[in-house]
Formats: sequence, C-alpha cells, structure tokens
Amino acid sequence: MLNLNPSFTPLGENNLIEYKSFLFAGGEPHIKISNNFDVATPVTITQRINSFNDFGLICITVDALKRMGVKEINLFIPYFPAARQDRVMIPGEPLSVKVYADMINAMALTNVTIFDPHSEVTPALLNNCVTISNHEFIKHVVAKIGNEVKLISPDGGALKKIYKVSDFLGGTEVIECSKSRDVKTGKLSGFKVYSEDLAGADCLIVDDICDGGGTFIGLAEALKVKNAGKLYLAISHGIFSKGFDELGRYFEQIFTTDSIKEVDHAGVTQIKLIDIL
Repeated sequence: MLNLNPSFTPLGENNLIEYKSFLFAGGEPHIKISNNFDVATPVTITQRINSFNDFGLICITVDALKRMGVKEINLFIPYFPAARQDRVMIPGEPLSVKVYADMINAMALTNVTIFDPHSEVTPALLNNCVTISNHEFIKHVVAKIGNEVKLISPDGGALKKIYKVSDFLGGTEVIECSKSRDVKTGKLSGFKVYSEDLAGADCLIVDDICDGGGTFIGLAEALKVKNAGKLYLAISHGIFSKGFDELGRYFEQIFTTDSIKEVDHAGVTQIKLIDIL
C-alpha cells in the first residue's frame, strides 16, 4: 500500500511502502520510494485529488514503481477529477473527464477504483475501472439520522442511482425533483418538487458532489414550500467551496465522506471511507 496522502488511509495502513515526496522550487511534485518491499507483489496507490499536483504525484509514482520493477499497480481515487465536465455544453469547452481518463489509461494500471462516480461516462472512459456505489454510505447516514426519511433526487441525472439506493434500503420512498441550468452562465433556476404535499415528512437529499451548494439551497426552499419536515443532505464528495453558513440555514445535518478533504464543522457529520468500503 502506498498512501500518497498520509492522512488519508481509506484502505488501511497495512504493508505500507515508505516514501518521501516534495515540491521542487518550480512547483513540480517529486517522490522517492524506498525499496523496503517485494516488487513482485501488487501495489495499491491511494490518493485524494484536490489539485493537478495531486494528480501529477500519481503519475510520477506509477513511473517510479514501474522503473523499480513492479508489474501490478492498482489505483484508488475516490473522487475522479473533472467528472462533472462529462459533455461539451458549448463550443470552446473541453471534454475534461476524457483528458484525465486518457492520462490514467496511458499508465496501463491493473485497475482503477472510484467511489460514486458522477455519471456513467467516467467508468465508460476509464480502462479496468472498478466502481463503488454510495449504498453503504447512505445506509450509514440513514442509521445516524435515526428516523424515517424520504429520499430526495435533486435532478434527473440522479434518478437511476437514487432508485438503486432505495432498493438497497428496502424500498424507501423517493421524491423526484428537477432544476434548470443556464449552460452559458451556470445559473440555476426553476426548482420543482414532484409531490403535492410532503405533510411534514423528513427528507434526505442524496447527491454525489456539493461544490458551492446552490442546487441544495434552491431545492431546500422548494421542499419547504411543499411542507417538508426536517431536511438532511448526504454528499459523497464534499467540496463545499462556499462553506457551510448558508447551507446550515436549511439543513439539520450535512453528511459527507472524506473523499475530498477532512471536514470539521458542527453541522457536518463525516463518515470515513474506511468504515463503508
């Protein structure tokens, strides 16, 4: 096991490979791997990607391992970079998810494991891809809430996944919702909840990524109009680029994993991946 982020050990800390990594003055990542292991055994790299340097460290680590003679290299990256850029919306945009997938495919890894991918595009583009669903994560969330909730699908893109979660939980009721997005500006509008009256029912919004949180704030307001009870939010990959002040006005509790970063906030319950894999 080679954990490129020492504080992120989603698969445990057994049989760790020793290494030193640093940045050169120009900003480029570098690594020196100890030869304290049998290169004939498979090696699994884990990494939490928050920057292009985090991704670059993976690339040079794979190269170093291959030059040492390691033949079987596995990669665990729970959050796949640029997964949201999985189609070209307007001319001049890149298909970013394919750029990252092509770079990983070029490393010819034995397998690449990702957690709760944004869409089916990433696994389709990625060679030897293994996906882990959000089912156990949501099971843990529901157990921590401790009372019956309705599952809320924030938009059409989440429908297929949330019905699979519902089946896993034994048939929890799903409420479908939708929104509109201006593809040029990214502005959200037109939040709709396809239920006439939620009659005070507690609701759990389930989605894969929270960046600024605009989707969930708009949806929370629409749910309250339909007489929702307590609102909860479960996010597999918590970026939370705008913090929690605004989200905290709407949600009793926010749940996320440690796939992106550590979160220390009173309104957030973080469930570590090691506890749900």
